[in-house]
Amino acid sequence: MRVVIAPDSFKGSLSAKNVCSIIKEAFQHEYPEATVIAVPMADGGEGTMEAIVSAMNGSVRYVTVRGPLFETRQAAYGVVGDTVIIEVAQVIGLPLVPNEKRHPLYTTTYGVGEIITAALHAGYRRFVIGLGGSSTNDGGFGMLCALGAAFTNEKGESLPPMPSSLPHIAHVHMASLDRRIYESEFLIACDVDNPLYGERGASYVFGPQKGADRETVRTLDKWLYTYAEKIEQQIGRSYALERGAGAAGGLGFAFLLLGGTLISGAKLVGETVQLPQKVKHAHIVITGEGQSDEQTVYGKVPFYVGQLAKQYDVPAFLLSGSLGDGFEKLYEYFVTCDAIATKPMTVEQSMQSAATLLYTKARNLARTLKRFS
Repeated sequence: MRVVIAPDSFKGSLSAKNVCSIIKEAFQHEYPEATVIAVPMADGGEGTMEAIVSAMNGSVRYVTVRGPLFETRQAAYGVVGDTVIIEVAQVIGLPLVPNEKRHPLYTTTYGVGEIITAALHAGYRRFVIGLGGSSTNDGGFGMLCALGAAFTNEKGESLPPMPSSLPHIAHVHMASLDRRIYESEFLIACDVDNPLYGERGASYVFGPQKGADRETVRTLDKWLYTYAEKIEQQIGRSYALERGAGAAGGLGFAFLLLGGTLISGAKLVGETVQLPQKVKHAHIVITGEGQSDEQTVYGKVPFYVGQLAKQYDVPAFLLSGSLGDGFEKLYEYFVTCDAIATKPMTVEQSMQSAATLLYTKARNLARTLKRFS
């Protein structure tokens, strides 16, 4: 029996790597004859770098960059072969901003440009970027500044890399970008199709999650419109309304400017860790996440894994922290869909006992598979 375990994290409880270890331990206890292959997964947000580095035996490097509030902090990027893996949440993630300071008028993507520059200095030219979990709404302005683009006001004065500079941009100088950018490949994990501005844009859809009130949302949307207009006039091409331009507060737009390719986060991670090949040769596939519901079918890790299993006609099993409304849609891809709770309990209780509950559920699955194999 060849078993592939490919879960997302159980957010707030277990990392994807932890989930893999627990399920693998349960199988070793009940079904030691089985060959278990652990492939921690992610969708571009939290855990993306760890998932790829762990699955591919990569390494992690640390650099000093500017955080979301332009403070100095340590951030990490992963290296697998000739590819750098950057998780923007590690540099400008919302959890890095204290609650009382969460406001997208004051957060910048400058550090993302710095970590890319550090990797360029180290000789790397291929990047996998996970966009999830940012605290920013500057359209990637700060990142572009860090990469060498120049923005000046009517007086020709350089503008600081903060959102408050956006309405003052009079001149854009993209020609000053680090030339190594044009030698590089950027693969961007992105699971949203929002444009940069407008009612479905970065400010209106994601701004409130980052601390913006209604007035601030309207202001930021206007600023992003002006910012994009100035850039697009200079380069002679429009990107602001393309699918995914509004991802991560508009970082998607900035990466499109750099020639980046935006693709499904789960698919990008899966292909990077060679999951399709592993599923193809498996007898059983197991995946899971914190909660599975009707939203799971919109590009989340279990849906991607279930699609792969169905493509290769491999039975797949879903073990998640809980099952929400509409999880029945997943039966098309999974033999069973199970929540890990073993008795009535609150979500908080389930999260606190996630490791024990998951082990028990995985042990039961291992016993069943052994009995009928």
